[in-house]
Amino acid sequence: MAPSSSSFSTTLSVFLLVLVGMASAQLSSTYYNTSCPNVLSTIKSAVNSAVANERRMGASLLRLHFHDCFVNGCDASILLDDTSTFTGEKTAKPNNGSVRGFEVIDTIKSKVESICPGVVSCADIVAIAARDSVVALGGQSWTVQLGRRDSTTASLSTANSDIPAPSLNLSGLISAFSKKGFTAKEMVALSGSHTIGQARCTNFRARIYNETNIDQSFASSLKSNCPSTGSDNNLSPLDAISQTTFDNAYYKNLVREKGLLHSDQQLYSGGSTDSQVTTYSTSSSTFLTDFANAMVKMGNLSPLTGTSGQIRTNCRKTN
Repeated sequence: MAPSSSSFSTTLSVFLLVLVGMASAQLSSTYYNTSCPNVLSTIKSAVNSAVANERRMGASLLRLHFHDCFVNGCDASILLDDTSTFTGEKTAKPNNGSVRGFEVIDTIKSKVESICPGVVSCADIVAIAARDSVVALGGQSWTVQLGRRDSTTASLSTANSDIPAPSLNLSGLISAFSKKGFTAKEMVALSGSHTIGQARCTNFRARIYNETNIDQSFASSLKSNCPSTGSDNNLSPLDAISQTTFDNAYYKNLVREKGLLHSDQQLYSGGSTDSQVTTYSTSSSTFLTDFANAMVKMGNLSPLTGTSGQIRTNCRKTN
C-alpha cells in the first residue's frame, strides 16, 4: 500500500529535522567568528602570559584538556568543584594533587566573559588553551574545532577508570586509548605530550628502583630526589633533556631507556610500538604533525553541542 501524502510529508519533515540536528552538532573552526570574533586572540594572549610566567603551566594546560576529554568527552567536567551535593573529578586518583592550571582557566574565562558574556564555553577554552600552550613551547599548531558546550555533571568513577595510569603496560595503554577510538600509532603520538611537564616521585619510584630496562645512571640521578620511601610529591621532569620545549626529545629518551614513567618506557621495550618511537626519535616533523592530528581527533571526543549542556558563567560550577 502506498504511503499517504500526509505520512510522507511527516516522514520527510522528521528526516530533515534529523539532518539539521546532525549539522548543528558538528564542531566548526569558525564557530565564534560572528558571536565572539576576538576570542582566539584573547585566549592566546592569556596563555602566553601564563606560560611566560611559569613554563611548566604549558604542560599543565595541555594535560587538563587530555584529562577532561578522556572522561565522558571534552565537556569541561574536570573543572567542576565539589559541593555539598556534588562530587567532581578533581579528587580522582589521576587528578588529585596533580592536575593544575584551574586558576589560569578562571582568568581566561573572566577575560572572555568581559568581551562576549555567555557565549564561549569552558570546554572550548580548555581546548584552545591546550593548543596555544603547545605552540608557546615550540610545538606545531592545529585548527581547534569549536562549538562544545559544558556539562552539568562529572564522573569521579570514570576519571578513576578511564584516564591511563602511569603503571600500565603496553597492552593496557593500547586498550585504554582504543576505548576512546585511537589507534596504537595515535596513542604513541599523544604520549609525546610527555616531552614537557613533570611527574611526582610516587608515579615513578617503582621504575627507578625495580625495573631493569632503564639506564642505570639515569635511575641513580633520580633517586636523591625520589627516595625509596617518602617525598611522594617531589617532582622530576618527564623529559630531562628539554622539559619546557615541545620537541621529539621524549622519544630519544625512550630509545636510550630514559623514560621516566613505566608507561613511557613501555612504548619502547621490545613491543609493537618500538618502530613508531624510532621514527619519532629521528623525525621531529613527523611527530609534530601526527601529534597535531591526534589532538584534533581528541578534541572531538563526545562533545556536547546544540542544546545539550550549557555555557557556564563560572567554569567551576554549573549555572
